[in-house]
Amino acid sequence: MIVRFAGLGLGAATLTTVAAASGNTNADVLPPSLDVSSFMAEPVTPPSTLIKDKDDMKVKMEMLIMKIQADFCRALENEEDPSKKFIVDRWTRAEGGGGVTCVIQNGKTFEKAGVNVSVVHGILPVDAVRQMKARGKELIGKELPFFAAGISSVIHPSNPHVPTVHFNYRYFEVTQENGEKMWWFGGGTDLTPYYLVEEDVRHFHSTLKKACDLHDAGYYPKFKKWCDEYFLVSHRNESRGVGGIFFDDFEMHSQEDSFKFVKSCAESVIPSYVPLVKQHRNDPFTSAERDWQLLRRGRYVEFNLVYDRGTKFGLYTPGARIESILMSLPVYAKWEYMHSPSDGTPEAKLTEILRNPKEWI
Repeated sequence: MIVRFAGLGLGAATLTTVAAASGNTNADVLPPSLDVSSFMAEPVTPPSTLIKDKDDMKVKMEMLIMKIQADFCRALENEEDPSKKFIVDRWTRAEGGGGVTCVIQNGKTFEKAGVNVSVVHGILPVDAVRQMKARGKELIGKELPFFAAGISSVIHPSNPHVPTVHFNYRYFEVTQENGEKMWWFGGGTDLTPYYLVEEDVRHFHSTLKKACDLHDAGYYPKFKKWCDEYFLVSHRNESRGVGGIFFDDFEMHSQEDSFKFVKSCAESVIPSYVPLVKQHRNDPFTSAERDWQLLRRGRYVEFNLVYDRGTKFGLYTPGARIESILMSLPVYAKWEYMHSPSDGTPEAKLTEILRNPKEWI
């Protein structure tokens, strides 16, 4: 079933109506701790399961990412033309689970803004198992039941002086052949400007560092370095942007402590990014600056299609929903043969930073 809504998040009455239409008739008896009235759509998991398993990490993660999605979408809508709202596309997956994709296209502030939640389960295919084993996950068995919940967002602004932001936070759970469960979190937030404003980059990194420092002072330098290494477009020998934080296979502490860390990171997205949108969305720009933005978007596309781990996992998953997986791609991008910015220009200044990542704070 696919249900599409336009406009602000759904109220409780609308959610109850949608639930009834899909067979979930007890959506209106969710306890206060599972309040879904502010979400952009009904959660993927049936209300009866949300109630029964409310203390399970699978439910906690789904509720968190649904809230982060709603909060971020509304923060972005506040920076957009009032007539332009997110289209909400709630989809289901025959193999198990589904998701909620929220997209704005061709707005005044955002040429494309996508915020996607997915909550899927089923059997891990062989290719996905190989990917996990290549990252040090020794999984026992060939066909493994799995659960994956995550939020992923990429914002492509209209104005080249507003940077692109990407964030992704996810939780995986795999049941091995011997019955043992393995779990881990992953994710991060990173910034891709088209024109370098060092004050903006310092604000962005400082906000992420504050979120990390709430849990461990060593997290920010470790995950900042990991981000610089992960978002390297190696065939270009340059970074995708000016970094942020990135981590995977996060299981360093208890499940609850790990979840609290991920929650802090996800909640730092709005304060790290939205002030930059406010600052630059009305900046004047030239056609040459627009061309540079499109060229840099081309590099963004190269990374996502060639290297991005989440894209690969999605494509390898049975019943993959291509529209949601490729939501991160811009509406417009550009490639020119042997393009190189002239020395001494703002474009050359950014290119130098992308080739030589630095410490911002």
